[in-house]
Amino acid sequence: MKYATDKLFRISALSILFCLFLYFIAIILSGVTVIEFEKFIKLLFSEKIIYAVKLSFITATVSTLLSLLIAIPSAYALSRFRIPLKGIIDVVLDIPIIISPVALGAILLIFFNTPAGKFIERTTFPFVFSIPGIVLAQFTVVCALAVRLLKATFDDIDQRFEKMGRSLGFNSFAAFFRIVIPLAKKGLLASAILTWARAVGEFGATVTLAGAMPMRTETLPIAIFLSFSNADIERAMAVVFILIAIAVLMLLSIRRITGEKLLW
Repeated sequence: MKYATDKLFRISALSILFCLFLYFIAIILSGVTVIEFEKFIKLLFSEKIIYAVKLSFITATVSTLLSLLIAIPSAYALSRFRIPLKGIIDVVLDIPIIISPVALGAILLIFFNTPAGKFIERTTFPFVFSIPGIVLAQFTVVCALAVRLLKATFDDIDQRFEKMGRSLGFNSFAAFFRIVIPLAKKGLLASAILTWARAVGEFGATVTLAGAMPMRTETLPIAIFLSFSNADIERAMAVVFILIAIAVLMLLSIRRITGEKLLW
């Protein structure tokens, strides 16, 4: 009786998993029915899609580098140091991960309509309805994610290695760069890949702050939005398949770097 119950439970769980798998496969393959292969190839090399790919890759790379520059020391501090009000800091850093990206974009847009925001735009770059706004929106969305991923990486590193380094005469900077960073190399690279992929797919904050202007602030997600707005389903699906291909490549890269272990 117990064996039969265990077998039923196993079959039920596997059936649900298989149905979920088929559901996502069916959604992805449904796009094949609306576009011919020849038209798909032609659209891939169209001027608008090439521009969207270039803009997405450039802005995502810049925002990822900025995020890592901020996230690495921040994650290390959260992992290693006793910080006053650490619980509050944790909650604030989780807000960009949980809250809608559209809400983040709205907050940024409101900020740049304040005297402080206008002063920043006058003295640096115009962020509203511009390419720097895309970078800022992506950075705001992905930086907190990078902190969380990197904190998990640093948490997995035994602090005894750092203590041994200090006992050999390393100061804190030397121990960090010569011991911690090499040990965290795989986690850092995997975090960078995942952060970059998330930046490429960012839409809500970007469209709210930078707008959806063709051939100006048209990233890949915005290209999908504009294509559907113009009832150009074939172009929209071509961009969708580009994003799916990027996602698959990034996930395979992370698995190759970390083995079968993922960061979440």
